[in-house]
Amino acid sequence: MTAANELKPILVFDSGIGGLTVLREARVLMPERGFVYVADDAAFPYGSWEEGALQERILSLFEKLLAEHRPEICVIACNTAFTLAGAALREKFPDMTFVGTVPAIKPAAERTRSGLVSVLATPGTVKRAYTRDLIQSFATQCHVRLVGSENLARMAESYIRGEAIADDEVLAEIAPCFVEKDGEKTDIVVLACTHYPFMANLFRRLAPWPVDWLDPAEAIARQARRKAPLIEGVEHPEGLDFAVFTSGNPDFATRRLMQGFGLRTG
Repeated sequence: MTAANELKPILVFDSGIGGLTVLREARVLMPERGFVYVADDAAFPYGSWEEGALQERILSLFEKLLAEHRPEICVIACNTAFTLAGAALREKFPDMTFVGTVPAIKPAAERTRSGLVSVLATPGTVKRAYTRDLIQSFATQCHVRLVGSENLARMAESYIRGEAIADDEVLAEIAPCFVEKDGEKTDIVVLACTHYPFMANLFRRLAPWPVDWLDPAEAIARQARRKAPLIEGVEHPEGLDFAVFTSGNPDFATRRLMQGFGLRTG
């Protein structure tokens, strides 16, 4: 039997607090594991960064995180971070397993009936060659609209913390997702930013017609489970569930949110 304190934690990384959607699902599937949640809030939002500088930041940050926390695997719960730096992370740290987050274009293409799919993402994810390669590989028979929202990730951070968000501002961000073409309508919207599922009920209420809002969190958690197999007879470790903020100074609302997810902050 392996002692609980011998189990390495799972590190979940995001640009902010949106990756909590992935953490929530991972905990259900990995109850025996401890989690370290890392929010790079000092650099949020990633969409405003130049690509080279952002990749350099992520690589430098992970050098410190891996040395300090020695995780079993790392879950990159951020489409922008993984589509930009995933390959470089795997190359620089070949002994670490990285579970990435990419737009769920393949399952969307498999499920759509109308053939009209939209990908709601950050501007960085939309312009990435990785995203366009996914479309070329899995969705050539679909009409895929890429919608890069400048404001939605920041709005989602506020919404998660309980702040009021104006309906018309949200609708302005999601409206381009809804396409009518040749008598058909968009029937699937891929939520290609882990912040967005927190707002899914709001999206449903404001949408001009019903669509399937595709949240990748469960699929990411299943992949993490495969990479860190269940060890029988191990109990969940005490004191291993905590959140790290690169700013070093999360506000009260954020600390309270972390507590709600069972994470302590420094």
